[in-house]
This record gives sequence, C-alpha cells and structure tokens, in this order.
Amino acid sequence: MTRRIREQVQLALAQVHAGSVSSHLESSVLDFKQEGRSRDDFVRDLARDAICFANANGGALVIGVDDRQGGPAAFSGTNLDPSILRKRIYELSEPPILVEVEEQTVAGVRLLLVFVPQGIEVHADKQGQARRRIDKDCLPMGPSDIARLREERQGFDWSAQPSGRQWTEASALAIQAARQSLAVLTDERRKYARLASDLDLLRALGVVSEQGELLRAGELLFCETALSPAIQYHYRQTPGGEPRAIERIDTPLVLAFDRALSLVRARLNQTPLSLPTGQQIDIADFPELAIREAIANALVHRDYRMRGPVLIEHSPQVFIVTSPGPLVSGVTPENILTHPPKPRNPVLARAARTLGFAEEAGRGVDRMYREMIRSGRDLPHIDAAIDQVQVKLIGGAPRTQIARFVAQLPEHEQDDTDTLLILFRLCRSRLVMALDLMPLLQKSAQEAEASLRRLASSDLAILEATRQTAPRAHPSYRLRGEVLKSLGSAVDYHRRTVDELDRKVIAHVREYERVNNRTLQNLFDVDVIRARDILSDMVERQLLVKISAQQRGPSVEYGPGPKFPGKLKAGAKKPRPSKQPSRKRARDRDSSTLPLPLESRSSRKPRGRS
Repeated sequence: MTRRIREQVQLALAQVHAGSVSSHLESSVLDFKQEGRSRDDFVRDLARDAICFANANGGALVIGVDDRQGGPAAFSGTNLDPSILRKRIYELSEPPILVEVEEQTVAGVRLLLVFVPQGIEVHADKQGQARRRIDKDCLPMGPSDIARLREERQGFDWSAQPSGRQWTEASALAIQAARQSLAVLTDERRKYARLASDLDLLRALGVVSEQGELLRAGELLFCETALSPAIQYHYRQTPGGEPRAIERIDTPLVLAFDRALSLVRARLNQTPLSLPTGQQIDIADFPELAIREAIANALVHRDYRMRGPVLIEHSPQVFIVTSPGPLVSGVTPENILTHPPKPRNPVLARAARTLGFAEEAGRGVDRMYREMIRSGRDLPHIDAAIDQVQVKLIGGAPRTQIARFVAQLPEHEQDDTDTLLILFRLCRSRLVMALDLMPLLQKSAQEAEASLRRLASSDLAILEATRQTAPRAHPSYRLRGEVLKSLGSAVDYHRRTVDELDRKVIAHVREYERVNNRTLQNLFDVDVIRARDILSDMVERQLLVKISAQQRGPSVEYGPGPKFPGKLKAGAKKPRPSKQPSRKRARDRDSSTLPLPLESRSSRKPRGRS
C-alpha cells in the first residue's frame, strides 16, 4: 500500500507540474497543503489531517503546493522542519501517530511529503475528537462509527456471537434449500448435503456453538429474524418510473437469496450473439453472475446492527443494490479490487461461500468487473457513503463486438481481470501507459507494466508498443490493427460518422476513380462485413455504383454514382454502372490485362538510346 501511495504522489506531482490543478488530483489517500500565515495553526491542521488518514486507509500529505492552480507556479514551497513536524504530529494525536516525513524538490522548490500509516487503533486529537478521511473530506466520527472501527481493527466478528436461539429453531425449508444448494456443487462441499442430521450440517457450516446454540450467522441464514424484510425488491420499466412490482422478502437469508435471484431472472432480456465458430451465446441485460455477486456481497458484508433491508432496484437499463453500513475499514472503491479479503462478518461469509452463494476467496467484486466487460457493458459503479454502499450495473444495448472478441480469447485470459480492464480502457483511449492504468487496475506501475507487456507478447499479440516509445521503461501501448478490426465500432475513437466515412471514400474515388471492399478495410481498419455495409449504404444513396463485371465478393469495384459530389481529377469521367458483360467484352477485357509476348516486349527500343 505504501509503495502505491508513493507512486500516486509522484504521478500527481508530475501532473501538477504539467498544468493540472492539484485539488482535482486529491483522493482518499492524497491531500495537497499550502503553508498558512500561522505556522502553529497550520501544524495543528496537519495533525488533524494525519488523524483522518490514520482512521481510514493511510495516505500522504504534500506540503508546499497551492491547490488552486497548476503548472510550476503551483509549487509555493515550505520551510517547515521535518523532524519538528514529525514530533508535533506525534504529540497532537492520541494514541500517537508516527509518520514519515521526506523532502523533495520540484520546479526548484522544496516540498515536504508526509506519509501516514493506517492506524491499528482509533486515533483522536487532544480534545478527544476522532475524524476519518471519506473521499476528499475529513469528517467527524460518531460513537457508533468509533465502536465499529475499533471492533473491525480488533478483529471482532458480530456474526460469530451467540444468538440465544437453539439449532432446533432453524427453518426446515431453509435447511432443505441449503442441502439442495450443496448437492449441485462439484467439489468436496457436496458431501455436506448428505450429512445425516441437521445439527451436523449446521456444524459443518460453522454457524452453531458446541452447545447447540445458533450463532448470529446461523440465525440470519436459517431463521426468521427481527430483520423485516431482509430484502426489498423494486422493478421499474424505466429507471425513473413508478415501480411495476414491489416484493418484501422476510424469509431466512438462504431462502431470501434464492427468491431475489428468481425475481431478477424472470425479468432479464436476452440478446443472442453468434460467434465465428458457429456457437451462439446469449447476452442478458445484466450478467447473471454479476447480479449474483452484487446481491451476495450486500447480504454478507452489510452491517446488521443498522436497521433497514438490502434494497434491489431493477429496470432493463439499471440494476442497483444498496446495503446498510459503510465499507469495512481499509476498503475503498479505489482499492476494492486488490485489497486482501476483509469481510465484516467472517463467520457469515465463510458459511455463504460454503453454500456457494458468494465467490471463493472474497473475489466477488473481480467477478462483477469481469462479467460486465465480457458482456460488452460498462464497469460497475461502487459508491460508498458513511451509512450505505451502493453497487450500480448499467445495462442498455451491449457492445457485441467486445463480447464476441472476449469469447474468443483463451479461457485463462477471459478470467483475467487485468486483461479485460486493459481492453476496456483501450476501447475508449487510443494509447495507454502503465501510469495511466494504476487507478483502474488498482496496482503499482510495475504490476501494470507487466500486464501490458504480457498482452503485447507474441503468444497473445493483442497490444503493441508504439515505435517512438518502445525503448522506454513505460512505453505507450495501443491495440493491434487486427484487434481494431475485430472490435469495430466498439472502439470509441474508431467510430466515424456517416459524413466522415463519406468524405474519405469520396476523396479516394475522386483520386483513383474506383474503390472496393479491401480498400475500405485498409482505409478504416474494419472487417469485411463493416466495409460491405459502408459500400451498400453509399450505393443506396447513389453516391457509388458497381462498375466491375464481378458482382460478388470483396473485389467488386465501385465508382462515382449519379449523386457523387464534386469533380473527378482532370480528364476522368464518371464510369457508367456495369451491366452483365457480353462474352466478347469479357474476353477483350481479360486479354487486355495479359502480359505482352516476350518478342513484343523485347522489340521495344529503350528510351534515350538509338
């Protein structure tokens, strides 16, 4: 984490020097500070900011940068003594925070970089006020926030506490549903479905004490609880319309999870997609695996001490799951892909994974990202507030070219989150560098560079480094030409308006008097089908007409049509549309293209010789 923060600091400083305003670059782990008039008050503010970072995920303070402007002028510098600053932050925090302070010169100006570690305990100032960093803000913590953070950092598991209910109170329907879920698994968990007694099953899931008392995780999974409802489901025909269906699900979580999935599945629309291999796959409004993980994560990782149901809002365009409680301490939307698994309710999470509801090893968020990209959708949007976490999946028309391309990758690449994220970015940006990908991959520059080089290797050859930047440590990469053709209009910068297409084709025909499918493939980096569609459209609008005897295939030639604009080059005439040629004309044309006999060629006198 510290290395990644250091890399973010250096990247941000370079961007400020290049003209970016530093306030636009601040994040949950980075803050820029300019020294004020009162040095003592300024140091107290820095101590308060250090407390905020320590109570969140750690971070860095960059001292000596004006956050209202960009360029070299933004570097105002500082004369603070590093050792004194380090000592004052230690003295002004409780428990004391030990920070690292480093000097750095940028644009000839001295800066101080203060690196704050994530706290082991909850820190406060000398007045007892605890604050923490949320996005770019330093917000006060209430008693419940402090208690929750302290429990999480001490490893307290609410779901592992006794519920006061005996195992015999578990719902028979929920037990039966659990056995059915286990029976369809393909690994050693399948044997749990055949355990003789319900008590043995509950013990195998780890949700009952030695005395036969259900833990809170067991109560949630197998009993009706005070949570009423556990899930609330709304379906709308449009995102802002009135709900067409509302269902309150107040059953045990084992049953509630299956019921919620059934409600969503019943309203998913499917788009068929044919692959070049002849195989056909269906693309739903939202990938079912992504939906499954979004609901499972909300049920397993929510804060059950906060009242309120998990809310599912479903329309053909947007799918939103909102769960009570913040993200667990240390996890943010900016590191959720790479942060080590850290469930809020470990016992509940283990039981859910055993039952097959949640992804193994806490990688459910990775799966959501992968499934959205491979189905031609946008990335999941994760919004984390103080009192809730919201996961939003955007549907709409899929980019079928991306789905088709990903489906033809090797299986291990289809399951590689880095591969799909890089492909996603390069469908929107012509060039990428490792430094650009750090926030997206949530990895260091070295790790991002390793992924880029692998995708540019001869085994895959999806990317290529530009010739000018190839010798650098971090080159610029782009999609190879054949990949661009496969992806077609799914690449944003590869899309062209009708006017742009017309202008280039017309310019080519005006210069060369003819064009064919292969020419358009090379001109626009498109495949044969897309080139055919462009030509058909221009023929329909009478901009082009067929002028060759050949009537089918990529070699058919087209010339100016009745509505071809402008003039051809000097001396050229608009060719007439070709009709099926007579045999004589075909023979004459074919013979005119044959090479001259040797004696005819040798009889010609060389120019410039007598």
